[in-house]
Amino acid sequence: MKHFLTLILIALGFGSSLLAQGPWKLKLYCPEESVRLHIDLYEESIEVPGMEMFGPMNGYLNGNVYGVWTVTSFNIQDDKTATLRLSNDLGSETQKATLTQQSDSLYLLHLDGLCVIKRVVGKKLVKVPVDFKMQVNDR
Repeated sequence: MKHFLTLILIALGFGSSLLAQGPWKLKLYCPEESVRLHIDLYEESIEVPGMEMFGPMNGYLNGNVYGVWTVTSFNIQDDKTATLRLSNDLGSETQKATLTQQSDSLYLLHLDGLCVIKRVVGKKLVKVPVDFKMQVNDR
C-alpha cells in the first residue's frame, strides 16, 4: 500500500509539472500583421525589451504596433482561454484582450471593446485589427 501511495504522489507531482508548462507559456507570432506576443501566465519570467529596469513580467506584445504593450494582469479562464490586460509602455492606455487556443499551434487574440492599440502608417496612427491569428513561434 505504501508503494502504491508513493507512486500516486510521484505521478501527481509529474503531472502537475507538465501542467505547469501548459498552454500559457508561449511565444506567438502573427505573420499577417507582424505582431509578436510573448507570455508566461505562470510566473513573471519575461524580460520586456527596453523595460529591463522593471524586472521580469508576465509578457508583452510588440512588432508592427506603436510601442510595447505589457501584460499587466490576466485571468486564466480554462485550458483554452485567457483574458489579458495590456498597457502601453507609457502606462497611459490599456486594452483588454482574449487569447483562445484553436489548436496546438494556433491561437486567436481578440482585442475586446474599443481598440486602442495602433500602428504607424505613413505619418498617421491607425488602429490595428481586432483579431490576430497567432502561431506558436519558438524564436
